[in-house]
Amino acid sequence: MTPLVEMIDIDKSFPGVRALSRARFDLRAGEVHALMGENGAGKSTLMKILSGVYSRDTGEVRLDGKPVEIASPRQAQDLGVGIIHQELALMRDLTAAQNIFIGREPRRGFMLDEGALNRNAKAIFESMHLKIEPTVRVETLTIAKQQMVEIAKALSYKSRVLIMDEPTAALNDAEISELFAIINRLKAEGVGIVYISHKMDEIKRISDRVTVMRDGEYVGTVPAADTPIETIISMMVGRTLATEALVIPDTASAPVALEVRKLNRGREIRDVSFSVRKGEILGFAGLMGAGRTEVARAIFGADRRGSGEIWVHGKRVGISSPRDAVRAGIGYLSEDRKHFGLATGMDVRNNVALASLERFTNPVGVLDDGAMQRAAQDYIGQLSIKTPSDTQEARLLSGGNQQKVVIAKWLLRDCDILIFDEPTRGIDVGAKSEIYKLLNALAAEGKAIIMISSELPEVLRLSHRIAVMCEGRLTGILPGGASQEEIMRLATQRQSAVIETSDERRSA
Repeated sequence: MTPLVEMIDIDKSFPGVRALSRARFDLRAGEVHALMGENGAGKSTLMKILSGVYSRDTGEVRLDGKPVEIASPRQAQDLGVGIIHQELALMRDLTAAQNIFIGREPRRGFMLDEGALNRNAKAIFESMHLKIEPTVRVETLTIAKQQMVEIAKALSYKSRVLIMDEPTAALNDAEISELFAIINRLKAEGVGIVYISHKMDEIKRISDRVTVMRDGEYVGTVPAADTPIETIISMMVGRTLATEALVIPDTASAPVALEVRKLNRGREIRDVSFSVRKGEILGFAGLMGAGRTEVARAIFGADRRGSGEIWVHGKRVGISSPRDAVRAGIGYLSEDRKHFGLATGMDVRNNVALASLERFTNPVGVLDDGAMQRAAQDYIGQLSIKTPSDTQEARLLSGGNQQKVVIAKWLLRDCDILIFDEPTRGIDVGAKSEIYKLLNALAAEGKAIIMISSELPEVLRLSHRIAVMCEGRLTGILPGGASQEEIMRLATQRQSAVIETSDERRSA
């Protein structure tokens, strides 16, 4: 059978970086082909060439066995190639229907035909078994629903090839099952799907074949069903990753670094109280919409809280802005690194120094660029950030390396309390392992860490205690080593079971 897509000996270089070297990939009709590799392995670059975002330097692309030149995203769409990027590209002020058919709106003469526009969008949503109103403004939708609008937009082009880049990064288990049902229907219709993900359980569950890339080069293609996860990981990282058992330090006598008392913000956060001691990792678990990120943002001053108190090292602090939080020794790595963690148009050096500019400013207000360079290069080495230099723009780095730049920013600031919100979202197993080691090392140094994650294995692997939320309430605090069943019971329990402060633990 002639492959639907063939990419042969693809090379691509950017200034100072060779992104692809003789890379190859093929896709059959009616299959899900997973494309895997560490951050910076070249996966997204290869797919951006297929979707017309980048041009290749050398090599050949074939569709249905025929060589093609794909010079633009519009040309790729016309050829039946659609892509759903990891970073959503919707126009938030427009409706779902307007986003799907932007630039291709049905018309009556010179006027837009809003009725036909909404009917066409509704037909696509119904074919996907989605309950989304075509007239709803995208900014009012959850991230999960926005993801579905992106998929609907790709399907509106009658795509025969659909590229999905980390499509489940913001989805909960129920929404992932819904997405997989859509993928299976597309497979049955003969659509070929390229699936990029770092979640191993998903790869085994949804894909037919797996192609692995490393350092811009093709490593191999294996059947998903018959290949152990350990083999795929070894292909990705070129080494065996050690899995360390959870070691829970005795922090019972350690000073309380952060205490939150009766935090409230509308219906998003209701009477949340907890504490974190020096040297402790407090994991936050819960279903999407439980209020975990809202708690983090309220503590950091990114969102105004309705009521409640925040105590740092035994003293009540007034935090009404991120600047107040940073002054109090609190750092926050947001779940949305592109919008709230990085200045993507600035280089790595300036991003690393961004939260510590006063350290590099002389008495007359001039920045010491040499000191900034030395600090940035130090963290590039410590965190193994893959970048040609500290002057590379942050937007040109892979997702995992962007995440490391944000971490470097807060490490340089030397905050006593660090809040990591989805610290490994969208990054590969190798980078995850490095971040896990980093979090444990920071705790060993006496940092107090709040770690929010939607991945239960991650929460269980890292947390010395686990705070569980449901519908804006803290429903329980479990010891490290708790079971997934215990966490899920509290994650679906609306009333608080445990309230914990710095000096007591009691049943509610």
